Order: sequence, then C-alpha cells, then structure tokens
Amino acid sequence: MSPKKVPEVGDEVEYAPGQLAVVTDIRKGIPYLRRSGIKEWPVQDPTALTVTRTRVERIAANDFQ
Repeated sequence: MSPKKVPEVGDEVEYAPGQLAVVTDIRKGIPYLRRSGIKEWPVQDPTALTVTRTRVERIAANDFQ
C-alpha cells in the first residue's frame, strides 16, 4: 500500500465522505479549501484529506476552474 499523498494547491480532495473541494492555498501548513458557492475555509484536520485528483489530472481532464 502506498503512503497517503499530501494535498497540494490545485488538487481536488475529499474532506468528508462524498464531499469534494479544491485546495486553493496552504498557509502555515494549513490547507484552505473551496467549493462552488462556498467561501474558502481552513481544514481542521489536514490528515483527513484524501486526494482524489491532482492538479495535473484536473488540467488533463480540462476541469480546472
């Protein structure tokens, strides 16, 4: 089993079961997320994030908004 990927800016992550957002910034080691129609917010527990698609994968899929 490979180690869990640490999210980077532009990555799509699952922050709760079935809930996706994009990492918009990392400030003092804390990822900030954004979803459509919701303001940016800091993550309470960064270890709970699961990368679903990297920034590169999102660009390749033409899904970079």
